[in-house]
Amino acid sequence: MTTGRRTIDSPLGRLVVVADHLVREVGFVDGAELPDGGATEVLEQAVTELGEYFAGARTRFTVPLGPRGTTFQERVWQVLVEVPFGETWSYQAVAARLGDPRAVRAVGAANGKNPVAILVPCHRVIGKDGSLVGYGGGLARKTWLLGHERPGLFGR
Repeated sequence: MTTGRRTIDSPLGRLVVVADHLVREVGFVDGAELPDGGATEVLEQAVTELGEYFAGARTRFTVPLGPRGTTFQERVWQVLVEVPFGETWSYQAVAARLGDPRAVRAVGAANGKNPVAILVPCHRVIGKDGSLVGYGGGLARKTWLLGHERPGLFGR
C-alpha cells in the first residue's frame, strides 16, 4: 500500500501529513523535516481540508482517519472527533462519554498521544475549570486553534 508524506505551511508553522488509504499522522514540524514523497488520494484530501480549515472555510473534516494506538487511545480519539467545532469539552466530560468518569488522567494521557493533530481535535479538550492545560503542539498553538474556531475568544 502506498503511503504519502507532505509538509505544508500553516499559520501555526509547518505541518507534516502522512496518509495511505487513511490519514495516519498530522504533526507539527519543529525540527528536522523528512522529505515529502508518495501521493495518495487521502493525502491530497487531507492537505486540501487543512488548507480550507486554516482559511476559515471548513468547520468539519471528512477525510478518513486511521490513527494507530492502543485500544483505549483509539476510543478516546473517536470521542474527540465528536467535539463540535468552536466548542470545548473537559477531560472529565470525555471520560464520562467513554463510560468511566474516573479515567480523567488516562484520557489526558491518550489525548497527549494523539498522532493526528487538528483533524482529531485534541486542542478542544480543556481542564474542568476552563483552563488550557496540555497540548502536544504547545499552549500557544492550542490558544490559536481555539481562537480560530471561536473568534473573540482570547481577544482574537
